[in-house]
Formats: sequence, C-alpha cells, structure tokens
Amino acid sequence: MSETSPIAIKSKKILASAWGSLTEYVLGVKRADGAPVQLVREIYDHGSAAAILLLDSERRVMTLVRQFRLPPHLNGEDGNMIEVCAGLLDADDPETCAKKEALEETGIVPSSLRPAFEIYASPGSLSEKIHCFVGFYDAACRRGPGGGLAEEGEEIELVEIGFDAALDMIDNGHIVDAKTVALIQHAALKGLLSTS
Repeated sequence: MSETSPIAIKSKKILASAWGSLTEYVLGVKRADGAPVQLVREIYDHGSAAAILLLDSERRVMTLVRQFRLPPHLNGEDGNMIEVCAGLLDADDPETCAKKEALEETGIVPSSLRPAFEIYASPGSLSEKIHCFVGFYDAACRRGPGGGLAEEGEEIELVEIGFDAALDMIDNGHIVDAKTVALIQHAALKGLLSTS
C-alpha cells in the first residue's frame, strides 16, 4: 500500500481466458482504523459497452429488444429479457458503438443521440462500464429489419411499447435488466417523453 492509496494489488492470477477473462486478485487493504486486511476478489473482464434507449417522441413509444440470456435462465427465470440495444465497444468509441448496435438490433439509425450517463451494473465482480445514450427516431429512421447478427448467434425480437407501459413493466418486474431500467427511468426523470 502506498501513502496515497489504501489498496495494494499483491498478486494477480488469470483463472480463465476465453470470450473474456476471469482474474483472481489478492489485495492488501488498509481499513479506516489503520489495520491491514488481505482480500481475495475474482473479477470478470470482457471490455466495456454502450447502450441506447430508442425513443419516438411524437408517438410516445420506445423500441426495445427481447433476447435470450443464459444467466437469468440459470436463476430459474424464462431468460427472454427485454432490453435496450447494447453491445461491447470492441474498437469503437461509445457513440459509434451505440449507433451500430441500434442498427444491427432494430434496423433504426437514430436522428439524434444524447449522452445519458455511465454505469457499472455489477461493480463487485465485473469491470464493464456501460456508456448509456438516448437516441431519438421516427419512421424515416428505419433502415432495415434489425434482429441482430446471425453470425454472432443473435436472434433478437423488436419490442415497440408505449412509454407508460414500459414504466409499468419495470414496476411489475417484466423489465429487470439494469441498464434498461436505468435508461427508462432517466428518460422519465428528464421529461424526454412525458407520461400521461
């Protein structure tokens, strides 16, 4: 531990490396009372991401996607999650990634893009930071059918729903994806689509 930081990484061991990497870190931590403690943490890293909530202000609807996610399924749920468009940055900047994911997943190229916030969905074990945007669209912004990329194993269903219905779906547990909940609530708080 240095004079300026109460945290020192003592060791680092890669436990698995495939699509992402799982690394075990041993940390030396100085507690508030000055006592040293050793902690072991496993961190999964697959890079950071961008997400975009697509809003049609005139019709007061949003376009979301539904796709199968294994972790919720393993937790005993259906696994078909309703989400905003999102994807890993790879070599793109966040704005380019958000626009690319919107086109691939929904066929929509937003007419304008507004940065919303950055979020860590699970900072206790994931290094992924999600750069979140709101994208505005109308009928003229549709460029294709969407549905994702077959070569990436994506089978994505488009879900167009009213703004009020989306808020209700958060309340009744039909939308439980963290980035999606955060972006819809952000849009509500900012008055991007006023509720009736």
